[in-house]
Amino acid sequence: MSNIPWWGYVALAGLAWGTYVPIIFFGGTVLGGNAGARLMAILCVGVAYFALGVVFPLAMFTTGQQPWPDLKTNGLVFSGLAGVAGAIGAICVIFASGAAVRTAKEEPAYTEMDARKKAIDKEIATGTLSDEAERKQESAALKVEMDTYAGKYRLFIAPLIFGLAPVINTLLASLWHPKPDNPWNFSFEPPGWKLVAGIVLVAAGVFLVLYSKEEAEEQKKKAMAAPKTAVAKVDLGPAAG
Repeated sequence: MSNIPWWGYVALAGLAWGTYVPIIFFGGTVLGGNAGARLMAILCVGVAYFALGVVFPLAMFTTGQQPWPDLKTNGLVFSGLAGVAGAIGAICVIFASGAAVRTAKEEPAYTEMDARKKAIDKEIATGTLSDEAERKQESAALKVEMDTYAGKYRLFIAPLIFGLAPVINTLLASLWHPKPDNPWNFSFEPPGWKLVAGIVLVAAGVFLVLYSKEEAEEQKKKAMAAPKTAVAKVDLGPAAG
């Protein structure tokens, strides 16, 4: 791994962090999407952290491929705090997904769609409908629309996290200047106009990402509604004749 250039590691880190949120969302959804599934997703993350963060370093040290460093208290404490921050962030990402879906499902628009779907499914269950195929198609379309609506807030999570994190990183670095013998060294060093410009650009970038996603979802809904209307017209033709 020592032959990888610095920018290679940067690219790998960006790839790992950039894919983390969608991967963990999908994993938690496949596991069930409920609170238990989210906890299982956290457990899987913890197992991966243990393998990569505990087993791998210990193997490198015990086999002599890397020398043991000086085990200084401040270094161990703050390195441990970094691990706590990373784990808390991972847990918050996972629970944010569940909370976002729950919030969307509690809104009147979703409950109305849910009630309509249940009423249609109840009618289909009777087995006496003359337009059963059309009603099944309507129920399926409602299910897709409900799933899309349930995820309306989830699309905010990743852009906000990755937009907020560099801003906090910069602000903290402007205030906190730790030294080996004094980790609590604080002083403000103005970073210049680039900080303000960067925050504005991050906010604009997050807005554009979220807006483009919302726009795509709206176009998808319109595309889904069009075939349903066309089918209804085709079905009504023979009946009228």
